[in-house]
Amino acid sequence: MSHRQDDRALRIVFAGTPDFAAASLVALLASRHRVVGVYTQPDRPAGRGRKLTPSPVKRLALAHGLPVETPVSLKDGEAQRRLAEFDADVMVVVAYGLLLPQAVLDLPRLGCLNVHASLLPRWRGAAPIQRAIEAGDDESGITLMQMNAGLDTGDMLLIRRTPIDAATTGGSLHDRLAELGGRTLVEGLDALSEDGLAPTPQPEAGVTYASKLSKAEAELDFSQSAASLSQRIRAFNPWPVAWTRLDDDTLRLWFAEPDAAAVDRDAIPGTLLEPAQDALRVACGESGREVLRITQLQMPGGKPLAARDLLNANHPRLRPGQRLGRRTEESAR
Repeated sequence: MSHRQDDRALRIVFAGTPDFAAASLVALLASRHRVVGVYTQPDRPAGRGRKLTPSPVKRLALAHGLPVETPVSLKDGEAQRRLAEFDADVMVVVAYGLLLPQAVLDLPRLGCLNVHASLLPRWRGAAPIQRAIEAGDDESGITLMQMNAGLDTGDMLLIRRTPIDAATTGGSLHDRLAELGGRTLVEGLDALSEDGLAPTPQPEAGVTYASKLSKAEAELDFSQSAASLSQRIRAFNPWPVAWTRLDDDTLRLWFAEPDAAAVDRDAIPGTLLEPAQDALRVACGESGREVLRITQLQMPGGKPLAARDLLNANHPRLRPGQRLGRRTEESAR
């Protein structure tokens, strides 16, 4: 192994793909540790032209002159041989998108570490950021984990927390956790290179799984409570974006909150009520007596706008009495 200027510097192979992972790579590049190679998903078609596009991690790595590998799998011997040639002390994995077989987990001297966007063991799996908001959790965070062959089941090395409040969206929490993930990673690597980190097994109690997001599940059911609907709308902002029916068109909802003023009589869930100055008000809940305040939405064929702007324009499709959502007869089919 080559001589290092700083004996505490670790040789790192970094594996990640989206913007969330790129934030950790930025933090690593500013640290005392040395990134010797980068693994990321192969280029994918993107945009209207479906042009092959490199991942955010690949673009960042190439901009810093780092060697980049894009294998479709790490299960074959040749891919594992190339990985071994990097002679890494540790492999850091952040939203990479490929499973690491045991042979890969065993390659680096200090094993493989994962930056996971939840307070494990809660929200193992693909979409921990959005599921935490959707479930009404009051906090999220980053867990730096020693990887094993299970799905986010390895020992915990560091945990850093951040609150979730009524203004938190999937996008804002993503950005906050991406930055926190980079800081937690460097903190953990610094400790690992000096006195080490004490691993803590994940408790068996409190395990939940964050299933992958889909566009279909983003359709709203106004018979749910105002709190549940607002959490889902915030969780799915900016993707896949919560939506409902406006007659035969799609109305997208970007931000909403429960309205303290309940309806004094039963209403059909999904019915538009008299608006506030800055929000549409929709009857919701099983009896239709709860109220959801929608403050940002996107009309069919339009751009996301503040509800205040649409109300000021006296939009003809947003009158009190208008029904949002599927009709009962549609839902019964």
